[in-house]
Amino acid sequence: MALSVSRRVFRAFGSCDYSSLSLRSFYLSNVALNGHVSGDSLSSVKSSVPGKSSFDVRQRYFTTILTPDSSESAFPSDLLSRKRVLTPPDRTIGLYQDLVIPVTNFHNEDKGFMVLAGDVFDVPIRKDIIHRVVRWQLAKRQQGTHSTKTISEVSGTGRKPWKQKGTGRARHGTLRGPQFRGGAVMHGPKPRSHAIKLNKKVRRLGLKIALSARAAEGKLMVFEDLKLPSHKTKNIVNHVSQMENIKKLLVVDGGPIDEKLKLATQNLHYVNVLPSIGLNVYSILLHDTLVMSRDAVNRIVERMHTPINR
Repeated sequence: MALSVSRRVFRAFGSCDYSSLSLRSFYLSNVALNGHVSGDSLSSVKSSVPGKSSFDVRQRYFTTILTPDSSESAFPSDLLSRKRVLTPPDRTIGLYQDLVIPVTNFHNEDKGFMVLAGDVFDVPIRKDIIHRVVRWQLAKRQQGTHSTKTISEVSGTGRKPWKQKGTGRARHGTLRGPQFRGGAVMHGPKPRSHAIKLNKKVRRLGLKIALSARAAEGKLMVFEDLKLPSHKTKNIVNHVSQMENIKKLLVVDGGPIDEKLKLATQNLHYVNVLPSIGLNVYSILLHDTLVMSRDAVNRIVERMHTPINR
């Protein structure tokens, strides 16, 4: 399920004042212990921040994760988008709207929600960009080690096989020409690079389009983490069997792949694991379902927002 959230939510944080040391230490301690700061806990220190009129209004906005248990007052309705909430098959794609999708794990537990950046996960779909990026990937991964021998490299004598005239046979100067068995190959392949040039912004746009396509199809899932209780393959098989309409699954983690996850998936041809740094367009297209950890989403968004070095 996808929801649209107004960008006014994020602008509301810009004018908050953290100059009070007691408020800052309280905020950091609550984030370290609970992962978020609730409105009730902030109200307890409201008296220690004199003259903060805006603090009373924004004290509820520090919650970084929305959960089903959150009350309506935890997130004011005036900051939400007034557009009608649409499910992925019904919404208009490519409007650069931020998406809110549920977060779960391998045990199908509710882990709240996460906001996906609209400029990464809701861009217009362009097949021509996808074609260019896939062609660039396939060309670049070719080894280019093919090689044939020319007439100067082939093994054999250089003696003239027979005299020029008088035999009735065709005139030849060597038996290692391309017309003889065991001879040279003319205009054959030599080691070279098959890579073609493609601008970085086009490559980046291709990855955004692939992610947006999976999100629009409802085939993008976000997990809180990718931890498994053991390295047994049957754990992954049971979890994947509970998912609907999945033929091939791509699991993307933020950092290095967990050893248990790597061992549990190495014997399954329909489950592949990648770190976020290795996520690419061709791998996304080869798998009909994409599972990303929360850390992987954050790293991909950070990578997409990093300015391109000229």
